[in-house]
Amino acid sequence: MPDRPEIVCICGSTRFVDEMRAANRDLTFAGVIVVAPGEADELITNEQKTALDSLHLRKIDLADRVLVVNPGGYIGESTSREIAYAHATGKPVSFTDPDQ
Repeated sequence: MPDRPEIVCICGSTRFVDEMRAANRDLTFAGVIVVAPGEADELITNEQKTALDSLHLRKIDLADRVLVVNPGGYIGESTSREIAYAHATGKPVSFTDPDQ
């Protein structure tokens, strides 16, 4: 029995913000600590995107595993980098839509 709850990092395209929020809610109610992408209500600069992408890799470092939210099987460029990073650091990766 671990001395702390599992930590899951959610990854996915910002176009799936509603689906990521639902995954966050479901995992949280299941007793999981969730780290998720930052959200912005306005357009962000390239510099801000670069900073957020780097920060998200640190979130993956904190996690026990990664959950990729990928409705319809869609995985964008940033999410692909995050998956590669998770694999390179030995983190298990699962998908909400694994059959695509």
